[in-house]
Amino acid sequence: MAPLPVTAVMLAGGVGSRLYPYTAFIPKPLVPIDKDAIAEVLLRQLAHHGIQRVIVSIGHLGHLIEAVLGDGSRYGLELVYQREQEPLGTVGPLALAKDMLPENFLVLNGDVLSDIDFTAIRAQHAASGRTLTVATFVREVRSEFGVLETDASGQVTAFREKPAIQNQVSMGVYAMNRRVLNYFKPGQKFGFDDLVLAMLKAGDPIGTFDWRHGRWLDIGRPADYADAQETFRQDRKIYLPWETGE
Repeated sequence: MAPLPVTAVMLAGGVGSRLYPYTAFIPKPLVPIDKDAIAEVLLRQLAHHGIQRVIVSIGHLGHLIEAVLGDGSRYGLELVYQREQEPLGTVGPLALAKDMLPENFLVLNGDVLSDIDFTAIRAQHAASGRTLTVATFVREVRSEFGVLETDASGQVTAFREKPAIQNQVSMGVYAMNRRVLNYFKPGQKFGFDDLVLAMLKAGDPIGTFDWRHGRWLDIGRPADYADAQETFRQDRKIYLPWETGE
């Protein structure tokens, strides 16, 4: 039997409620960024990094995604669409594609805008032998308040004015092994959080791929999206450095 193509699963079935009103009539992966839809940028990146087939999981306004992205040939990819009749979360849709999944594969949100090295995360994941590797980024969260530290008697021992806390967060990009399918049943809604908690309970080690030195644009809210549009327009060659004729 011939080996399965190098595969990624793109999750494009969400409603994108935080980005309303942009997503009232356009699914979030098709929201424009510079002169392309977000999903088109992502597909070009995946193709550049050797991905051959992308399984696109669609739901909300999925017919528009299929109409715009087509069969993937113009990106140098094969696109296969699968429709979620009910939202299945981040991991649940994998059961629909189980016969097309190789031993190791990528899973990513259809609205990820970053310059992540997909080749490197695939290689690290395969070498580790782990079930799950999570791409991570460091986000700084600044408190809106001054923070008091007190001792057991309530006496103030220290004060920090609006301190910043650094958190390591998921970028919405994962490398997975087919063993993830053992953690849930077909048709079950199962998210990334459910998978992580189940794996921790089972003692199944979870790896991380630290991309703190790279770029990751947030498009969660309209204000973030406006900032991301300007940043991407100015730094397009960072995200698509192999493009010519710009």
